[in-house]
Amino acid sequence: MKTFIKMLKDDSGASAAEYALILAIVGTGIAIAAILLGGAIGGAMNSASNCINNPNSTTC
Repeated sequence: MKTFIKMLKDDSGASAAEYALILAIVGTGIAIAAILLGGAIGGAMNSASNCINNPNSTTC
């Protein structure tokens, strides 16, 4: 029983778990930003392409 209690109180692996959690949060933020930025860039490219193909349109 003493070994089990000692194992429960051991927090030497806590820092690795905390780093993994931070890495997951930062990675998720980067992925969401990349998806949103990719959509914005794609929209801008489509708009530029439309202006090149139809220079007399009202959106150019």
